[in-house]
Amino acid sequence: MSRVLVTGGAGFIGGHLVERLVATGREVRVLDDLSTGYRRNLLAVENDVEFIEGTICDPQTLARCCAGVDVVFHLAAQGSVPRSVEEPRTAHEINATGTLNVLIAARDAGVRRVVYSASSAAYGDTPTLPKVETIPPQPLSPYAVSKLTGEYYCACFSAVYGLSTISLRYFNVFGPRQDPNSQYAAAIPAFVTRLVRGQPPIVYGDGEQSRDFCFIENVVHANLLAAEVEHAAGEVVNIACGEHITLNRIIALMREHLGVDIEPQYAAPRPGDVRHSLADISAARRLLGYEPQVMFAEGLSRSIDWYRENYAQ
Repeated sequence: MSRVLVTGGAGFIGGHLVERLVATGREVRVLDDLSTGYRRNLLAVENDVEFIEGTICDPQTLARCCAGVDVVFHLAAQGSVPRSVEEPRTAHEINATGTLNVLIAARDAGVRRVVYSASSAAYGDTPTLPKVETIPPQPLSPYAVSKLTGEYYCACFSAVYGLSTISLRYFNVFGPRQDPNSQYAAAIPAFVTRLVRGQPPIVYGDGEQSRDFCFIENVVHANLLAAEVEHAAGEVVNIACGEHITLNRIIALMREHLGVDIEPQYAAPRPGDVRHSLADISAARRLLGYEPQVMFAEGLSRSIDWYRENYAQ
């Protein structure tokens, strides 16, 4: 049974990934500083994982965490565009320097592979749709720059040190357990939580911006594939569904599902937000054998039901 490390394993994506890894028989070690993650995300497997509270900004902690590990799933990050605009130094220290720390520790420990959680924010507002990995990056926020820097470090460590890495560029991930309460909350949990509480969702901009939303099960599936595929070292791969939808349409679907007639409130656009995002996932199909497991409509229905059960007043 192989041992794996999941950085950020108490977060939204990390918690789902840890559950699947345990279910598939891996010995799982989790590193998380609980700054944005929660122990409750690991409740279902808390007796089956080794949990280390610590930060990727500490090389000594990382060296201990990587010892005896076969694969590192590196998810720990400062994951908010608006927060990165407010605190660019923090975004860089966690996302860029923290990723460098992970790669050094993995290299020194003889880790077989690092699967890096990258971001579609690297594309910025390039007009080309769908976004393909060969498009020159145009990051618009400190978050996007710092995550793209992590990609470059991964490719460098594959080329220079022979450490096998794969960068998965997630498009907008959503699903149950995504935190709706932060001021930096993602769109879907923020919208649906306000609707189930009888409050208007707040839209930054006109709502006609579109995203390629990717249900959490698809991201977990992609990580498992990336850990085992043989010929993708140093590659960058989009992970999404290959379909996009506007925020206004999402709110309309939520209102219909919940049976409510609450109009959204519109606010000024936020700095760093991109207008449209749509993925070309042909590289993921070719290199990983990836296919979306849950498309948007089904994922949204599952998510709405979960938030209604857990967050309605």
